[in-house]
Amino acid sequence: MADVLTWTIERRVMLTERAELLRKELAEIDVEVARLEAAEVVYGQWAEATDGGRRPSGIVEPEPEPRLVAVTPDAAGMRLVPDRVDGMGPEALTSDYRRIMEIVAAADGPVMAKDVAGALGRELTPGKVGPVRGQLRKLADRGWLVRTGAGRHLPR
Repeated sequence: MADVLTWTIERRVMLTERAELLRKELAEIDVEVARLEAAEVVYGQWAEATDGGRRPSGIVEPEPEPRLVAVTPDAAGMRLVPDRVDGMGPEALTSDYRRIMEIVAAADGPVMAKDVAGALGRELTPGKVGPVRGQLRKLADRGWLVRTGAGRHLPR
């Protein structure tokens, strides 16, 4: 009987120590995942700002002289995603952003950028998912979507 009790105590101690090690490893993985998510966001913003590296980022170049432009929904300088206010519906968004809103609303739960990119018919490569991630972040920043801590998005 004492052997069974000794074995039980030893096994419990061993499993408790292993569980603690796994908790520490999981915490380290969570930190790395958060760092990688931040890097994805930065890269997505850069890719969106530079059209995937095909045009200058504008980070070093001085601001161009302001010039007069006709303000239309697609004109440079006008926000394609306005700040959401009460009573404002998705009709205030461009068709691309409305389609993203429809995909997020139709989902069963929080969606990731790659899910939305796939629903839009885009390839699931970083160069194609990054701009979608930027669009989702823009919608969340302006009050159209809710962004979870894990980088997923829900309708507001």
